[in-house]
Amino acid sequence: MTGTTHAPGRIAPPAAIAAALDRAVALARRGPLHDPNPRVGCVLLAPDGTTLAEGHHGGAGTPHAEAAALAAAGPAAAGATAVVTLEPCSHHGRTPPCATALVEAGVAHVVYAVADPTRAGGGARTLTSAGVRVDHQPHPGAEDLVADWARAARLGRPHVTWKVASTLDGRVAAADGTSRWITSPEARRAAHQVRSQVGAVLVGTGTALTDDPSLTARDADGTLLADQPLRVVVGERDLPAGSALALAAGGALSAEGGAVLHLRTHDPARVLDELRERGVHSVLLEGGPTLGGAFWRAGLVDELLVHLAPALLGAGPLAVPDLGITTISDAARLDLVDLTRLGPDLQLRLRPTAGGTAADSTSDPATSTSSTQATSTTPDPTPQED
Repeated sequence: MTGTTHAPGRIAPPAAIAAALDRAVALARRGPLHDPNPRVGCVLLAPDGTTLAEGHHGGAGTPHAEAAALAAAGPAAAGATAVVTLEPCSHHGRTPPCATALVEAGVAHVVYAVADPTRAGGGARTLTSAGVRVDHQPHPGAEDLVADWARAARLGRPHVTWKVASTLDGRVAAADGTSRWITSPEARRAAHQVRSQVGAVLVGTGTALTDDPSLTARDADGTLLADQPLRVVVGERDLPAGSALALAAGGALSAEGGAVLHLRTHDPARVLDELRERGVHSVLLEGGPTLGGAFWRAGLVDELLVHLAPALLGAGPLAVPDLGITTISDAARLDLVDLTRLGPDLQLRLRPTAGGTAADSTSDPATSTSSTQATSTTPDPTPQED
């Protein structure tokens, strides 16, 4: 823990601060998973290390974690140590800046786990200039809580992962259209875990019409996981009455899983704008090569998650559509970030190389308007984890 002392008096013991950080992370998880704002928790400690009050952010428009904890503590906050998962904000938004509130409450010491990368940051400077001791104490759990939010803040849109499950020869289905199951149960379980960790799962209308997917996140025994993504269908055609996604979109009592959103557009940028407005920070593309290719050509793929099965088909739809690349020098190069074995399959996590974004992989950017059709009359092969 690093910092400079600016206020006299005792501060909470290090062991109490470490325990309070763990508690603050647990509190933060009570906040909504899908919200424009990050999930944040706060614990106020007395100089002897006992807990004075707690708070967490309940969603956009509600008091921030620090404000909730200060309100619960009242005058007892004077001289306290505030332990927060995210650097207190210094920005006037829907609510007043937390850094100012901490100063006005007489808090003597602030410990935060993650620096705020947005324009709302700078709270540490505000606190320090007011004579409050400020320490940065990293915490993996706190970093995980805001990872998607921070990435989306830097990008100005949700982070996009293109999920592909294919054979060694790059096929996502056989010549007759069958695709269940290309990958193993272990790979499918991992894919469901990924679904539970993202804000939204996207398919095109071709996949929705052909395969009637549920797009829920489930355990090995079929039980719904606690966290469910927003399920998004992209394209102009109607969903068939009685289909799993149509029932859920209509609020049917029998429908299970997260909410369903039908975005009647073919423009990936418009899709991400709509999802950003709804508080989505991360997106998983599961709709097959047509949808994934549209986002890639638009320069809107940040990561690829490939489940590679040790199998050959020799014919059938390919995992990657025509990207407009005509010569080897223009090949879209990727960095292998992680390699994991899932039963007999391999999981590859890849990102476009530095200076070689998805948008750079198309030979003629001027064609991107026509090539960013997120759906087509040809159905995408199924997202086989359903």
